[in-house]
Amino acid sequence: MSSTFELIARARRNGHDEDWHHGAAAVVTPAGELIARIGDPDLQVFLRSVAKPFQALPLVLGGGCERFGLEPADLAVICASHFGTAIHEEQVASILERAGRRPEDLQCGIHPPFDPAVREQMRRAGEDPRVLQNNCSGKHAGMLCACDLFDLPIDSYLSWDHPLQVRIVAELARFAGVEAEEIGCAVDGCSLPTYQLSLRAAARAYAALADPEAAGADGERVTAVQAIVEAMTSNPILVAGPGQFTTRLMEVTGGRILGKEGAQGYYAAAVRGPVALGVVVKVADGDLRCRDGVVLDLLRQAGALSAAELAELVSFRDVDIRSHRGDVVGEIVPDVELRNV
Repeated sequence: MSSTFELIARARRNGHDEDWHHGAAAVVTPAGELIARIGDPDLQVFLRSVAKPFQALPLVLGGGCERFGLEPADLAVICASHFGTAIHEEQVASILERAGRRPEDLQCGIHPPFDPAVREQMRRAGEDPRVLQNNCSGKHAGMLCACDLFDLPIDSYLSWDHPLQVRIVAELARFAGVEAEEIGCAVDGCSLPTYQLSLRAAARAYAALADPEAAGADGERVTAVQAIVEAMTSNPILVAGPGQFTTRLMEVTGGRILGKEGAQGYYAAAVRGPVALGVVVKVADGDLRCRDGVVLDLLRQAGALSAAELAELVSFRDVDIRSHRGDVVGEIVPDVELRNV
């Protein structure tokens, strides 16, 4: 394994290592100072759903909350990778109704809900998945609102060069401390653009969520960021789902830590408080089974998570490997060494 990635977790069976997970991470201040890392902090990675708080910024900055009567719960689901439960569907449907739009206007596609209980219930009932259950349906509903707000075309809102997408990239660049032209582009699972940034730049953007004033944001952006962060941290169940890691992280820390997952083993956290930090990690092979435990160890080593908070979240750190009969036959062990810079 090159110096790009370092060991971050091991899978063990009968006391012996079986698999090794590698990754890279960066811890950055709102001013952009890299203070700790694992592997290469300048590794370029697609943000995937980690970008969602920034994708909501044009809507909030443009007065969309006032125009459409959006409440904190609405902003939370707009920034969510939700699990497709009834509360998520209802929240997204409510946003669409206030915008005069229908579920059919969403261009995110359809997949089975992430929540296993909902998925099993639908299987037994012979029900097909619905577009509102797509984990990105809130983000797309927010973009439909933004298009109406700015009088922009709806049919092409997925396009990289759509005026709304250009606004989003400009805001992301501002908070990440890079030029918009430096941000790479690909297509995400929900068909919207996904953005490529270094771990260092992404962590800086999340540090700005933690303390936008320290990041040098102007007054209106400070207000907009604070509205988004408060919405997510005060409605954590809408950002992910009941019992999910992101939800529990924000619940247990009382919203002091904002967490956001992205696909393929990406995770970002904004640590609020006396020492504001942005923390991001990418699991090299995209495997999710070690990610949450690695995030917890990163936050602990960065001084952002107390022993009591870690104890409440320990089930996400100590992950069992089970046989097909359900017997515990091994474990996933985080092996994180955060290096100060």
